[in-house]
Amino acid sequence: MFDLVLKNAQLPFQTNSANIGIKAGRILSISSENLLGAKELDLEGNVVLPPFVEMHTHLDTVLTAGDTVFNQSGTLGEAIDIWSIRKQSLTKEDVKNRASKALKMLMAYGVLYVRAAVDISDPNLTALHGIIELREELQSLLSIQIIAFPQNGIVSCPENQDRLEEAILLGADAVSAVPHLEHTREEGIQSLEFAFSLAKKYEKEIHIFCDEVDDEHSRFLEVVASLTLKEKLEGKVTASHANALLYYSDAYANKVMSLVKQANVTIVCCPLVNTTMQGRTDSHPKGRGITRLKELAEQGVNVCIAHDDIRTPFYPFGNGNILQAAHMAIHLAHMTGREELKQIVNMLTINGATAYSIQDQYGIEVGKEANLACFPVKDVYDIFFKQPKCRYLFRKGELMVETEPERTCWNI
Repeated sequence: MFDLVLKNAQLPFQTNSANIGIKAGRILSISSENLLGAKELDLEGNVVLPPFVEMHTHLDTVLTAGDTVFNQSGTLGEAIDIWSIRKQSLTKEDVKNRASKALKMLMAYGVLYVRAAVDISDPNLTALHGIIELREELQSLLSIQIIAFPQNGIVSCPENQDRLEEAILLGADAVSAVPHLEHTREEGIQSLEFAFSLAKKYEKEIHIFCDEVDDEHSRFLEVVASLTLKEKLEGKVTASHANALLYYSDAYANKVMSLVKQANVTIVCCPLVNTTMQGRTDSHPKGRGITRLKELAEQGVNVCIAHDDIRTPFYPFGNGNILQAAHMAIHLAHMTGREELKQIVNMLTINGATAYSIQDQYGIEVGKEANLACFPVKDVYDIFFKQPKCRYLFRKGELMVETEPERTCWNI
């Protein structure tokens, strides 16, 4: 007998429902036949997916929009200025309280894996200490990876070089750089070289914030791919944003995308933040604000979609629903075909699992951990226009989140 049987589960891209037998936190059976469990739950033909992987968010800045001022221009520069002031008053309790709320918001929408950038430009590393503590406290609920993120640069702010190494020694999972915010292109390249050398020294992942500007001359993505090949770090490197790729000539963009594919670099697209922040200084016609998502996917690049900021100086909206980001991406990338929508589902799930380095243990398969997200829709494609909360979210067979179905009464 199983510990738990989930009956009438609609698995993605399959026509018939199945029963899922779970024992000791693992999936032991997926069958059309009747299964008996100590506990049984009828999913009523609703869709079951592996939990979403949020590959890019900020748990230190979360829920600070308007505290103490709002970003009136909506630009990256003003956001950085506002955060530079706000982070001076950080405490561990402040960071942990806001981050805990944000993580619950993400879980309500089906996220169980979170890669979070934490700014290490603070001399005391206050936010980093808080998020590391929180990662330990919540490890039974969800998985958190921490990016040591030098918001003020590495060469432009030399103190961040020591702080990055200290962050790794304290327990950060990935090293970052922000080359387009360094003073010169040459210093941007130096910052990448430093990040790669540090990550290689400590055998850590690399997650670069790359070319988040509306500038065809910002060409750091090719450097990231080249360094990945040079250091033989294929599959260990992620680059977020890559907005400048949109502005390159097609010939050069194709060359860069081919290089990214060769280096097996993951690209994380953040449609909500980038469509809001990018293109503000463009003349008409304005850029769409996200990288060449569709073209990257067609090239075979591992592409993910992330929510990114949640109510911060960088983005004043958001409720943790990664499906909002996917919905925006579908429109901006012109990916409305059924096969393209399947790709979008993968960008939230298996592509993220690959970048998160959990692909061997991830998915709805016999022998895998029973990590499952059930949504109140009968067709997997319906998640994009309904954008619902999880009906049920399981981690190792334990129910983490349950949302009562919405009910509308008509009095007409």
